[in-house]
This record gives sequence, structure tokens and C-alpha cells, in this order.
Amino acid sequence: MRNAEFDREKVLRSAMTAFMDKGYGKTSMQDLTKATGLHPGSIYCAFDNKRGLLLAALEQYKTDRSAEFLRFFSGNKPVLVELKAYLDNIVQECISCEAAKACLLTKALNEMAQQDEEVQTIITENLANWQQGIADVLALAQSKGELSAKRDSQHLARFLVMGIYGLRTFAHTHPKGETLQELADQLFFDITA
Repeated sequence: MRNAEFDREKVLRSAMTAFMDKGYGKTSMQDLTKATGLHPGSIYCAFDNKRGLLLAALEQYKTDRSAEFLRFFSGNKPVLVELKAYLDNIVQECISCEAAKACLLTKALNEMAQQDEEVQTIITENLANWQQGIADVLALAQSKGELSAKRDSQHLARFLVMGIYGLRTFAHTHPKGETLQELADQLFFDITA
């Protein structure tokens, strides 16, 4: 059997959207073939099964989110200005698309992390890397005098990750955009105060 030829990143991003739309359990193979444009045989050949496609999609999501994070923290502006823009972008993601589609990790964490050790490992690693990235950004802000050096950057990063996940989860209740922005502003204030 020859290997299927397709744009792997494009297929994985399409699968991400399908999994975010319905969740893993409710996403059928028909949904995945429609979303990706691949025949079931190609999906099975490339990813073994639906779970294999989810694992690959989670890895692609991690790669995409890491690149997005780095784009926000380019060093061209004061660190706290970049952090505020990052939080504002998260709010816009929650507002502009349906909340249920806002974050594949949140969806997978809520639905599968307790049932699937490999999914839990990917999510845990992603959260740890993201938290460390935020801690590094906050430590940089401290070294530049933008943020008090008396506060533990690791603790602040954990608080911020928790707050962002809370914000994304709360967005599932369809609050007004202003409410989400107020919550993000409060997170920023609590970090920088």
C-alpha cells in the first residue's frame, strides 16, 4: 500500500476544527472525512484511527499555539504591552468564534484527559510548556523593571494559565464580549499590580 499524499498540516487543522465543533466522542469518521477531504482509508493509513488523528491534531495544535505565542512576544514592544495584546487576542478568539471552538486543548482536557493517558500527557506537556513560556515572559518583564521582581514569575504564570483556561471555559456560557474583556483586564491587573 502506498502512502497517502496530502498536506498534513492542513488536514490536521481541519481535523482540529471538526474535533472542536463536536468534541472527540461525537465526531464521526464521516465528519472527519468531510472536514479533511480524505477518504477513511487514507485517514487510517496515515493516523491508524480516529484517536491517532486526535493525537496528531493535538500535536499540531501545540505547534500552532507555540508559534502564535512567540509572535505576540517578539520583543519589539514593552513586555507588558505584548502580554495585554495576547490576553486581548484570547478574548477576541472567544468572541469571534463559538466558545466551544475556541481551544482544542480545553475541549480535549474536559472530555478525554481522565480517560486517555496519552491525551493527558500531551495536554500536560503543552500546559507546562505554555506556563514556562509565560513565566519566561514575566521574568523578562521583571528584568526590564516592568513588573515587580518581588513576585514569583512561576506562580504568576500558573495563575495566568488558570485564568485563561477559566476565561475560555466561561466563554462556553456565551457571556457578553465586554464581560470577557473585563475578566481578561482583571487578570492582567492582578498580574501587574
